Amino acid sequence: MTKEKADGLERALKRPALVLLGPTASGKTDLLLELFARAAGTGLPPVEIVSADSMQAYRGMDIGTAKPGPQERGILPHHLIDIRDPEEAYTVGDFVDLAGKACAQIAGRGALPVLAGGTGFYVRNFIFGLPGAPAVLPAIRDEVAADMERRGPQALREELLTIDPGAAARIHPNDRYRISRACEILRQTGRPPSDFAPGRTPRGDFDFLLVEVSRGREELYARIDARVDLMFGRGLPAEVAGLVAKGHGPSSPGMKAIGYSEFFGPGHAGEPSLRADLDEVAADIKLDSRHYAKRQETYFRGLPCLVPLEVEGRDWLKPGAARLGSLLGAFLSSRASLS
Repeated sequence: MTKEKADGLERALKRPALVLLGPTASGKTDLLLELFARAAGTGLPPVEIVSADSMQAYRGMDIGTAKPGPQERGILPHHLIDIRDPEEAYTVGDFVDLAGKACAQIAGRGALPVLAGGTGFYVRNFIFGLPGAPAVLPAIRDEVAADMERRGPQALREELLTIDPGAAARIHPNDRYRISRACEILRQTGRPPSDFAPGRTPRGDFDFLLVEVSRGREELYARIDARVDLMFGRGLPAEVAGLVAKGHGPSSPGMKAIGYSEFFGPGHAGEPSLRADLDEVAADIKLDSRHYAKRQETYFRGLPCLVPLEVEGRDWLKPGAARLGSLLGAFLSSRASLS
């Protein structure tokens, strides 16, 4: 058997899955609804969505995470939404485990799993496997968390820079989760986190089509600004106040998300107290969201075999959905030809 035939056979044995990535406010949910809510007669299979958004997992955090609402979830089934309280951690390991189980169950029902979201770090680890770093002892995790609250992310990143400059350079200075994780590994093992490299071979149970929704920078930023304004119009300040009233504050894992942390201000410590100037809060959310979108786009470019789906203008939705349908149809047809 030739290598080409062997590779084709191996691929044919895997189950198909679509991964739809895109920066915040790029229009991923709208695209999926436009395509799959009207998929009857198109030859496309039924789908179920697995959220690849690390913050939509949190209950009660609906407006600030742009979580699909009941009507949208009634049209397309969604998984890994509302599965954690804001006080609970939701790690990349949790996501990889839960997403793997969800995708297997979806495929078992004869539907197509669709991972959709903007947390590229979670998606990469789902596809290629978690790094081989050992589990961190609770005492070390608590120690790093306390240091993060007391000293801040910059100080911990400086600690990492002295031991593993390569790993530190790949982490944004404000990325508290990845800085904390790297310091946990360093303190647990005494070895640089770079020693525990991420996997490079895709998992063997799924055949992935990776698509990235992309827009021009100015258009994306305008959409971010408009979405933040809409969130405030829908009651984001009241949602945050309600979460605080339930005991969730700036140290809660869920409340560190963009759209929530800004209500407490930078470097907040002690009893949670919400900022009074909502115009300033909105401006900070817009700025942080723009910076995050830029980091997302940079991270996505590091994923192999990523197919760009460029959309633009006011009438982008129908042609964008048609293009996504064509890409998916060609992907599924290429698999059918292997059998």
